[in-house]
Amino acid sequence: MISRTTSSAPSPLEAHLGFWLRFVSNHVSARFQTLLEEKDVTVTEWVALRTLWSKDKTTHAELIQALGMTKGAASKLISRLEEKGLAKRQLAEGRAREQCLRLTAAGRVLVPKLAALADANDGHFFGHLSAAERQALARAMQALVQHHQLEGIPTA
Repeated sequence: MISRTTSSAPSPLEAHLGFWLRFVSNHVSARFQTLLEEKDVTVTEWVALRTLWSKDKTTHAELIQALGMTKGAASKLISRLEEKGLAKRQLAEGRAREQCLRLTAAGRVLVPKLAALADANDGHFFGHLSAAERQALARAMQALVQHHQLEGIPTA
């Protein structure tokens, strides 16, 4: 006779906070991605555009670091933004081999419109929560990021 050790049944998926975080995140992200696609922009392009918005000029290296991408992936992303007329590369002043990136006029007009979509998407999912509940949720997520020293802007 084979002896079996009795073990308790595994916990259901729904018993895990990670399940609920992923469940909500997937839906929030998918809806936002759909809203961006209507403007012919990907989530990664949005993150890059918003990053470029923050500074008049950004070096290629700064964008790579901010997005957590490889040099090749960032170069392809920048090329797509250039093809769409949203960003441009230029040589850095006084540095023959370094490129600076900046938004074009069209990019500067588009970023606030995309930010409004992000705000509307947040409102769609979190608008029914009170301000205190939204702040508590944000603080809890930020505490997790800090505790686990998580880095990098989510782009996918």
